Amino acid sequence: MDNPMLPPLPDMILEPLVRAALMEDLGTCGDITTRSVIPADRRYAAQLRAREDGVISGLQIAELAFRLIDPGLQIRSLSRDGDAIGAGAVLMEIEGAAAAILSAERVALNFAGRLSGIATLTAAFVARTEGTRTRITCTRKTTPGLRLVEKQAVLHGGGHNHRFSLSDAILIKDNHIAAVGGIRPALRAVKSRASHMIRVEIEVDRLDQLAEVLNEGGADVVLLDNMDSATLCEAVAMNGGALVLEASGNMTLERIGEVAATGVDYISSGALTHSAHTLDLGLDF
Repeated sequence: MDNPMLPPLPDMILEPLVRAALMEDLGTCGDITTRSVIPADRRYAAQLRAREDGVISGLQIAELAFRLIDPGLQIRSLSRDGDAIGAGAVLMEIEGAAAAILSAERVALNFAGRLSGIATLTAAFVARTEGTRTRITCTRKTTPGLRLVEKQAVLHGGGHNHRFSLSDAILIKDNHIAAVGGIRPALRAVKSRASHMIRVEIEVDRLDQLAEVLNEGGADVVLLDNMDSATLCEAVAMNGGALVLEASGNMTLERIGEVAATGVDYISSGALTHSAHTLDLGLDF
């Protein structure tokens, strides 16, 4: 899933996340095991390796973790975020103070393993859409505080990003509709109050609701929630290309190909970020 057009995030944005993780791990007294066992002048070389196949994400963060502990470490990255790699691949080489490498090891691996797992699962979802127009996108079901990097991992896996926060776009969900008294009142309220610069998405779970949205106007995107594939095909036909259609709800890897074949524009899945397997990475001296 190598994507040379996807630039890295600025280190100044990532640094607070990595610094907080290091502070959590170092506690009040630092790495007392390493300090007790490893001589301060001991130098070593280590390799960050993949222990299973996958798509890499989080190498930029892993490198930052090592540099925050010791800016003097010599680091050479042999892969890039977004690369598909095989088991045994050497992703990064780190040389310098052994104590610094050991103190940063767990934070670096935690980030890189977690984010690589997301990228790997996303790539598997994307592969199931091959030959269709459908794009895979994530949701806001992310780890609190880590949304930015988890969504970046989705991009590394070849997926696309949904909104990053409640302030990015208007997404009228079923509870909004229930609270305001229906689809029409919800859309009319948005048309009267929202900025013309903001895109509007509305959730429906029945075809009669989709018809209501199409008749009322005011939406750019319709989220088709928990519809079976036959109903999704009907929704695509009803829409006739008028609005962007996003299918969501129970989007398992096994079902993605069938849903993509219905002609929806997007498939969103919270599983990309909340249920991804952590890719097995290790640091070997």
